[in-house]
Amino acid sequence: MTPAELKSKNCLLLESISGSHAYGTNIHSSDIDIKGVYILPPDDFFRIEYPEQINDDGNNVCFFELRKFISLLCKNNPNMLELLAIPSDCILYKHPYYDLIDPEIFVSKLCKESFAGYAMTQIKKARGLHKKVLNPMEHKRKTILDFCFVVSGQGSTNIQNFLLQKNIDQHDCGLVAIPHMAEVYGLYHSPNKKYAGIMRNEDSMDVSLSAIEKDDMPIGIMSFNKDGFSKYCKDYKSYWDWTEKRNTERYENTIAHGKNYDAKNMMHTFRLLDMCEEIGRSGKIIVRRTNRDFLLKIRSGEFTYDELLTRAEERLAVERGWKFRQVVNIVFVKEFCDEELKHT
Repeated sequence: MTPAELKSKNCLLLESISGSHAYGTNIHSSDIDIKGVYILPPDDFFRIEYPEQINDDGNNVCFFELRKFISLLCKNNPNMLELLAIPSDCILYKHPYYDLIDPEIFVSKLCKESFAGYAMTQIKKARGLHKKVLNPMEHKRKTILDFCFVVSGQGSTNIQNFLLQKNIDQHDCGLVAIPHMAEVYGLYHSPNKKYAGIMRNEDSMDVSLSAIEKDDMPIGIMSFNKDGFSKYCKDYKSYWDWTEKRNTERYENTIAHGKNYDAKNMMHTFRLLDMCEEIGRSGKIIVRRTNRDFLLKIRSGEFTYDELLTRAEERLAVERGWKFRQVVNIVFVKEFCDEELKHT
């Protein structure tokens, strides 16, 4: 189901503008994000493929089915709690039933960990970009051969150098695992025997093993840094996925301010910490930020990464140590006290 099909069924409880436009931190290039809540008709609700979330292709529009929405509210998910306090100028549509969802039912001590946890996630994302910017990866992926080494004297040499020195093709080599030695192999060579080679092709994720005759003698002992190769492949995929999907303007802004971190992630870190503090003190969810200027200074790169990291860690240390106010139904308490006064 698409968002358009969802609307055609008149299932919406809420449709609102979210993200930077709701926070008041939007700039001229900010996308408009739409979030909302829907309730399914019975025929759809009881389907085997129960659609609990519906997005558009770019994930700029996202609607949550009521059951999932309530489930995430119970976990004090920051993105869901924000939908209970969206500024009125950002509400595109709201069904009267939506007002039955009372924020005070859901806001609890869990906010201490959920908001602080989200803030930490934003710091990690900024760190991730910090690493990607400073450590770009070559487009051509390394192969197994870059992580294989042969014993040479009292040290080792890369297998590619070893093969080049001996004018040997890796396809004419055979490997046999050496018992009790993890990822260590006897290295054999013969252009006349059908060895499997060290690797099958450049996309191989593991070395190839060969059947060796008893009289064959190894030309060396080779080790394969399998863990190092696995980590490299993961980092390679992460880097090029990020390169393909990154927001070009956001990336160029990061390069322009020269601080080598994703300033938008760090801005969200402090927004989340501010909201965490407000909930702790008052129990209120305040989406529209009053310190827009400070947050935009962070976004524009006016602070160093280390400075912001120090500030954030100090805030986290304080906020995770607070005794958070347990939210109660004030009306119920007042009625209870009035009843007790009558008896007195």
